[in-house]
Amino acid sequence: TVGPVQKRGRGRLSHTQYPPSPIHYRNNFHLTSLPRSGTMSRRGLRNAAHTLNATPQNKPLAGQKANNAGGYSYEVDDLMCLRRFLILGAEGGTFYVKEQKLVQENAGALARLVAAGRGVEAVALVEKVSVEGLAFRTDTTIFALALLARQASDVAAKRAAYAALGKVARIPTHLFAFVDFAEAASEGGTGWGRAQRSAVAHWYTARPARALATAVTKYTQRGGWSHRDVLRLCHAKAADEATAVVLTYAVKGWPGVVASLGDDSVEAALGRGGDRSRVLEFLLNVETAKCLAPGAADAARMAALIREAGLVREHVPTVHLNSVVVWEALLEQMPLTALVRNLGKMSALGMFEQAKGPAVRAVESKLGSAEQLQRARVHPFALLLALVTYRRGRGDKGKLEWPVSARVAAALDRAFYASFKNVRATGKRWMLALDVSGSMGTPVMGSSVITARDASAAMAMVAVNTEEHVDVVAFHTGLMDIGDKVRRGVQLDTVVRNISGLPFGGTDCALPMLHALQRRKKVDVFVVYTDSETWFGDVHPSEALRRYRARMSIPDAKLIVVGMASNGFSIADPKDPNMLDVVGFDASAPQVMQAFVEGTI
Repeated sequence: TVGPVQKRGRGRLSHTQYPPSPIHYRNNFHLTSLPRSGTMSRRGLRNAAHTLNATPQNKPLAGQKANNAGGYSYEVDDLMCLRRFLILGAEGGTFYVKEQKLVQENAGALARLVAAGRGVEAVALVEKVSVEGLAFRTDTTIFALALLARQASDVAAKRAAYAALGKVARIPTHLFAFVDFAEAASEGGTGWGRAQRSAVAHWYTARPARALATAVTKYTQRGGWSHRDVLRLCHAKAADEATAVVLTYAVKGWPGVVASLGDDSVEAALGRGGDRSRVLEFLLNVETAKCLAPGAADAARMAALIREAGLVREHVPTVHLNSVVVWEALLEQMPLTALVRNLGKMSALGMFEQAKGPAVRAVESKLGSAEQLQRARVHPFALLLALVTYRRGRGDKGKLEWPVSARVAAALDRAFYASFKNVRATGKRWMLALDVSGSMGTPVMGSSVITARDASAAMAMVAVNTEEHVDVVAFHTGLMDIGDKVRRGVQLDTVVRNISGLPFGGTDCALPMLHALQRRKKVDVFVVYTDSETWFGDVHPSEALRRYRARMSIPDAKLIVVGMASNGFSIADPKDPNMLDVVGFDASAPQVMQAFVEGTI
């Protein structure tokens, strides 16, 4: 591995230049002497660096060991390492927006905990992270549980893992992922021993029959696994007639259900009432939907099934997925997150052609409801992504295009600002450092519809509108205070214009701490927003943060470095629970950052 090279030139910031990569925007930024109020000068920066007794990045700090990148990193506690893997998808203090392939090497801490006889403790952590909704991708907890179930050396850990299956794998897609991971982890075996057969069978039989019927018809298969495959391997035995009907349906379909009734007709069985009757009625409605033909009459029948039988989008046959009356029925009970996701589809169908039609009014009502916004807990950044995508008139992926409704776009815009109230104020003192270079016009890694500049401006707006104590600075020859340009009440478009014209310099991730230390400013959370290159100069960010904590008596001050258009970098000390790297940026990233600041990661 080629390590970073320190470069220095006359009149230039000292910075690290990495080997050429697919995304490489900056090189040797000139210092300019622009006297500005609130700007940290080159002399001030270096004086602050010297007060830290700085260690250059090519020298180890205490406790560091050489790493594969030619630098130095810290040893990691295995339980914290596992916790970060479960929540972030990586063992170090890095959150990757672009989903990483899960392999056993990524969960080395899990193997070490099992070898140390702490497998039951590891299972308890997996269950806690999953049940409390701390993981931002469910596959990490399911992957870890499968490894514990198949590879734990002690019986207690295996039993605990299988006992937790129903709590961690809450829907069929989770179950399919578990059996897939378990089979891959079985080292040549099938993965279907007695313990697994029993646990998977219990997953089906422990659920209420009506809820199970909805699950097996809504989530039919994933990754090459179907309910028929899984049930034939686990040999589940139903404890009651209603569950038996659902299991028969999952394996043999509706003809199998009819055959299982024996001399009874479907009509007679439906007339007897009870749980079996309710399950039969629901499954019959699902089958009816499958058989609907194209045309207005059957589209109306499908809409009636949605309203009266509780069918959802996954039950709608392909021939009616372009039907306006079907989507109007779906819209009535559509959750807010699904609504935002499907606005383009509904526009493409012409549902919003009437500016004051019922569909537009329904969208305005849902997006304008403070109660629904709060209940859905939609983050402002998720709504901003939806707004930018909708205004483009085409999706980020696929070929779908649509006419843009001005009223729908305006409703999304209002919802974006209204959703600031959904973000919990932390009560912390924040310093946000925004990269204002020209390359911040690059789309973020994770959503190509929004630029790094727009994303960083939006996140700054969220902070200043929800927190009481926020300082916003921009990278210049040092740092420049831009609190007058990013403040409460200013619209996003204005903020973006304000920061786009600023002069720019390099991205030294230690600068916020140096700046705050020089000014004796008390800060609990430092956040650096940049595009791709996250280099640092004379002072390790971890060392700058550590010394800042000591000098300012704020022992738990945090640092988040967000590389919005980055494929990967590592600045956070993985042993330090108060440092986090965010690689890329999408709607899940703000939630990760919120959890980090609140101390749950």
